[in-house]
Amino acid sequence: MKSGAGFLPAASAEIINADSRQFYRFMDIGTAKITPEEMHGIPHHLLSVLDPKEPCSIAWFQKEAARVIGEIHGRGNIPVLVGGSMLYVSAMVDGLKPLPSDPALRTRLSEEYDIDQGEALHRRLAQVDPQSAASIPRENKVYLLRALEIFEQTGKPKSVQKIEAVSPYDLLIFGMDVPREELNMRINDRTKLMMESGWIDEVRQLLDRGYSVDDPGMKSIGYREIVGYLQQSQQRFENRCGSRHNNEATFELPLQNAHSPHVKSLSDEIALKTRAYAKRHMTWWRRDARIRWIPIQK
Repeated sequence: MKSGAGFLPAASAEIINADSRQFYRFMDIGTAKITPEEMHGIPHHLLSVLDPKEPCSIAWFQKEAARVIGEIHGRGNIPVLVGGSMLYVSAMVDGLKPLPSDPALRTRLSEEYDIDQGEALHRRLAQVDPQSAASIPRENKVYLLRALEIFEQTGKPKSVQKIEAVSPYDLLIFGMDVPREELNMRINDRTKLMMESGWIDEVRQLLDRGYSVDDPGMKSIGYREIVGYLQQSQQRFENRCGSRHNNEATFELPLQNAHSPHVKSLSDEIALKTRAYAKRHMTWWRRDARIRWIPIQK
């Protein structure tokens, strides 16, 4: 979502971004990052604060969000956490303690995942933490590895730790309740609008700046798919015009027509993955009895 700015009185609230993709600079169109005009004068925090090559962790977010919350309280205002990424929101509202970094464990689990695309790891998670396994699909490598890391480092399932955790804040949690068909339609329309607004060119500029799909900021739905599309388009372009005589990474394609069949197919693929992502989020949040759901109609 863009922000909660439209729901808040400007004199008393400040918004803290909890969408992990919007932490990154140069990634505005594909993350639907709020514009200054859309902020309506309300201060927004933790937007465009990381370089796409910088990793983002739960521990980093907890530290930064806690700092910003303290500053907002100091001004006598109300901090409003808006998002976003499930683990990042949960880390703040549930008071989860960040685990120490264990690169060796993460590398081992990542290598195991790549053997069979997570089938064995997901079965293991189902054995030790059935509740988390039910809400984390095998394809979600990041969340799957995180849940297993938590169990292996603490001996307790992630779902149990969430129940045991106590938030240090007084909470009032709202969720936007959008009917499934309406939500899917909004995702389709938004993806199409992103394409028309220059999302492909935004990714092209990121590549020209030296970023790649291996960088943390680029590991989000849409950016990876567009990089693959550009690479395929580059190959088709070179086949027609003759191969280049150097190894430059710059993409020399003409600007893409947002209404071309290739771009429409790309847009449909991204929208499909986004709808699946949204469904996982709703499955996660529907289990939280603290949320007050606000019906959102057309």
